[in-house]
Amino acid sequence: KTFVRRYDSALIKEAIQREILRGGQVYFLHNDVKTIERTATALREMLPELRVGIGHGQMRERDLEQVMSDFYHQRHNVLVCSTIIETGIDVPNANTIIIERADKFGLAQLHQLRGRVGRSHHQAYAYLLTPESAVSADAEKRLEAICLAEDLGAGFTLATHDLEIRGAGELLGEEQSGQINSIGFTLYMEMLERAVNAIRAGKTPNIEEPLDHGAEVNLRLPALIPENYLPDVQTRLILYKRIANAADEEGLRELQVEMIDRFGLLPDQLKNLMRVTAIKQRAQQLGIRKIEAGSIGGKIEFEQHPNIDAIALVKLVQTKSAVYRLAGAAALSFKTELENSEQRFQFIERLLDTLTPANLARRSA
Repeated sequence: KTFVRRYDSALIKEAIQREILRGGQVYFLHNDVKTIERTATALREMLPELRVGIGHGQMRERDLEQVMSDFYHQRHNVLVCSTIIETGIDVPNANTIIIERADKFGLAQLHQLRGRVGRSHHQAYAYLLTPESAVSADAEKRLEAICLAEDLGAGFTLATHDLEIRGAGELLGEEQSGQINSIGFTLYMEMLERAVNAIRAGKTPNIEEPLDHGAEVNLRLPALIPENYLPDVQTRLILYKRIANAADEEGLRELQVEMIDRFGLLPDQLKNLMRVTAIKQRAQQLGIRKIEAGSIGGKIEFEQHPNIDAIALVKLVQTKSAVYRLAGAAALSFKTELENSEQRFQFIERLLDTLTPANLARRSA
């Protein structure tokens, strides 16, 4: 359990006493060698019964080894120390750590220091103390992130927070600041990937061009992973991402098999989501920007240079003018009754089959 608190002698006294009374030991991290002796003296005056040891990196090797051995064998119950304990220390009986001026440490360092306690079956506590004066905005974000990440596997979460707080920095330089927090990590990576691909192709990246997020398909049907099918929100988000990133219909089929194996038969809403995603994949291949369909018809909007069978489109409009009509230079509207979900899916899928040029049809076959 991690707590961020203002420096308070009463809180320190209570935290140390609680740990000592249950037979444990305490790390008190004071990362200033010049005043570390004074801090140890203050703790002894606060709690005279304490057996306090001092350990820091400027001590002679033999002395430091002796202090750590004494602490490990419980001859000291409080170790006033510097960040020298950050790695390689395993004292199962030490289950409380108090870190002074926690606002001065980075996320990774706080995570490492916090990992020095809780190395046995006892509940561990970490107290991150800040000064009375205001701390910086970035320090507040770091402390908030470390408080929220208490579960196993928190390291990756903290690394992501750290990247968002500091910024991704320069790709080939040493600068560690950036504007990633204002756009988000995922969007940043998409922009970076597009720029790298453009440079590899010998082109100049066009930063004004909007990112391509694929075709938009709205059939006015529930297309989602229901909560009663998969209650865990984190797993649902991961599966949404995997569905959206599926390369083709074969990838979607494999994902469906996996989900049926893990969670049971797919509900109707999830089946709709899979079919809508398959339609998106086909629409993107054909250069279609948007597909809308409802109970009485809908519309298809094309990109500037669609990859469709233009002759088939003209024939469709000429032979079935009661249903299809060109709506401007880049849209096709249709009017027909599509009451249920199956009718809508079949109508759109047949329409895409008609508009698919022969070379794409052969490739998909």
